[in-house]
Amino acid sequence: MKIFYRGVLVSLLSFSPFGIELLAQEDGKVPILAVKKVKTAIKLDGVLDEPDWLAADTTGLFHQQFPFDSSRSVLRTVVKVTYDDHFLYVGAKLYTENPNKYVVPSLRRDFFGPGIDIFAVIIDSFQDKTNAFTFGTNPAGVQREGLVSKGGVGDFSGSPVDFTWDNKWFNEVSMTVDAWVYEIAIPFKSLRFKAGATQWNVNFFRQDSKKNEMSIWSRVPRIFPAFALNYHGVLQFEEPLKTPGPNISMIPYLATKSARDYEEGVSEDLNLSYGADAKVALTSALNLDITVNPDFSNTDVDQQQTNLNRFELFFPERRQFFLENRDLFSDFGGENSRPFFSRRIGLALDTSTGQYIQNDIRFGARVSGNISKTWRIGLLNMQADKNPSLNLPSYNFGVASVQKRVGTNSNLRAIVVNRQDLSNTSDYDRVAGADYNFSFDDNRFTGNVNFHQQFSPEFNGEHFKSDAYSSTANFNYNSPTFFSGLWLTSIGQNYDPVVGYVPRNGFDRVGGFVGYQIYPKSPHINRMNFGTFRGHTWDGIWGKSDRDYGGWYEIGFLNTAQFGLRVFNNYTFLIDPYDPSETDGLELAQGSDYSYTQVAFDYSSDARKKFTYRIGAISGEYYNGKLRGMNGSVGYRWQPYGVFSIDFDVNTVRLPDPFNDADILVIGPKVDLTLTKNVYWTSVAQYNSQYDNMNIYSRFQWRFRPVSDLFIVYTDNYLYDFQNTENNFNVKNRSLVVKLTYWLNL
Repeated sequence: MKIFYRGVLVSLLSFSPFGIELLAQEDGKVPILAVKKVKTAIKLDGVLDEPDWLAADTTGLFHQQFPFDSSRSVLRTVVKVTYDDHFLYVGAKLYTENPNKYVVPSLRRDFFGPGIDIFAVIIDSFQDKTNAFTFGTNPAGVQREGLVSKGGVGDFSGSPVDFTWDNKWFNEVSMTVDAWVYEIAIPFKSLRFKAGATQWNVNFFRQDSKKNEMSIWSRVPRIFPAFALNYHGVLQFEEPLKTPGPNISMIPYLATKSARDYEEGVSEDLNLSYGADAKVALTSALNLDITVNPDFSNTDVDQQQTNLNRFELFFPERRQFFLENRDLFSDFGGENSRPFFSRRIGLALDTSTGQYIQNDIRFGARVSGNISKTWRIGLLNMQADKNPSLNLPSYNFGVASVQKRVGTNSNLRAIVVNRQDLSNTSDYDRVAGADYNFSFDDNRFTGNVNFHQQFSPEFNGEHFKSDAYSSTANFNYNSPTFFSGLWLTSIGQNYDPVVGYVPRNGFDRVGGFVGYQIYPKSPHINRMNFGTFRGHTWDGIWGKSDRDYGGWYEIGFLNTAQFGLRVFNNYTFLIDPYDPSETDGLELAQGSDYSYTQVAFDYSSDARKKFTYRIGAISGEYYNGKLRGMNGSVGYRWQPYGVFSIDFDVNTVRLPDPFNDADILVIGPKVDLTLTKNVYWTSVAQYNSQYDNMNIYSRFQWRFRPVSDLFIVYTDNYLYDFQNTENNFNVKNRSLVVKLTYWLNL
């Protein structure tokens, strides 16, 4: 089986897609917007009355993308673009029936989700149809910016847009009797592009909640997200773009922290710490990021998850330093075989609370970006401090990657990852490999093929083992009606990179799905789809097969509500003893096998309403017992000042004697208040019965100037055990952090 997979991967990696390039628009024409250079100063006031605005070319009619994609938009949208040596200016007039009635969840920056009002621009400054920037704003003038990757269509790692990225730009919004007017100024220093360029790819989209319409300038089929970069139009600049000049930013911080570990009886007295990040534009397209004594205490807390499987859960990266050009480092491999996972650096899992805790980083540097229109590179080096309590020496982490675009928006990539104790040359772990990401026929055919090899003296003193490898391949087809996918995975018994994310090794897997989607002529239903899936897994030692198969049915309603139903059967062969109750009780025997059937459904309500909810449930067999579960969320929008919500996940596991039963509860009420566009307060309490842990996280943030903040962060972890209430609410650990950051342009 392994020989077969390797043969498939080698053959596919040798395939070349050169010469495949299709135009985005059905009529073969890509829309082009001419951009004139300003002759007089632009005043950012939300009023497009300067002579250069009046003389600027405007976009043509927008296309509807939701609920249908076969017609022009109902609401009229007019966009203009101009520029000078320092800024790109975007002006937009969005006609609507009543500008004073709109949906804005809160005043928090980087808002997202369905059922909101927004105007956004997507900028593919290298025209590589792989990566882009997006800047958006709503009728309240709240900003959001993000990084678009994976061609704007996403993959196994989730959404193609990361809104946790921050940068400096400016906007103003005004209202007329029949429209919203947006005026945006984006510094060229906040973008990455090739000096001398005369064209960028771009798209503009808007979402109007009252009309329940999403519209877009350059048409994108509704089977893809609005961010799909293969369907962009073109900005044609009047004069070649100049290098924006010296581009160096310093972001120093001061922080003080008081903390105590009550279980260990260890306190951290109030003390002052400091450090800094720096951003240096080596060229207009290549960036150097430097961090010294970084502090990530202001990063959002992870959302707790229920773990009802035998393997490690995945938590996404949230720290700013690792975000820009993240795909050059973290998007290699397959869904469960990543050679590099940035959360292995400077974070360690506290098994008593289920929370990740900081392991201090001394310094780090990262070079990433484009060296030409078709070549990108990524270099990362970080030195983490030792942590005696976790038995960690001071490790050095290094990553080097290179990417070459081939064809329209496919690419070949290679990566090397190294973790090493510099004081002990025999203590290292390395991975090297290559990926081929392909996309043909305007994203209808997409996929990935990769192979990675691990090198480590941990292999009983050896540096190389033939079964310390990972190879995966996936192929996907998308059309307006039919869609399908095929996955092939082979992971060696000894493949376990310490800086990667590989929850399971030593297996081969084949899986796939087929589905069909229809768009009925209905006053209530937008789309329906149904399909079937199947997967088989072979363990490398036992030779036994895990199996899963089933089917699904989904409905997308015109009012943004959604419903899904799934029926599936699993066959599991235990390669190790396992307690399905996750209570450290009596384990099912190694080598035993189980077949169990489950039914699950999920429903989410109209996202445009002030009161929203999502409810899901699962019921059926579970190993040698039964599983019943319910999960969801309930929220209320106090527009525009905040959102009150509660997430919950309740599961009951019932196993025959002498095995343990379990009642598992994860619940998290949350208050997210935005007093102004620059003052935020978030508090969340999360209880996870699997860890008998109650976590309280409260963060105050004052953005007193662009990308400069004051944070006050309070964290508490308590013991709470439903079964033994005697010591409930005993404090495990507690901390208070005050942190000040300031963005300086040098």
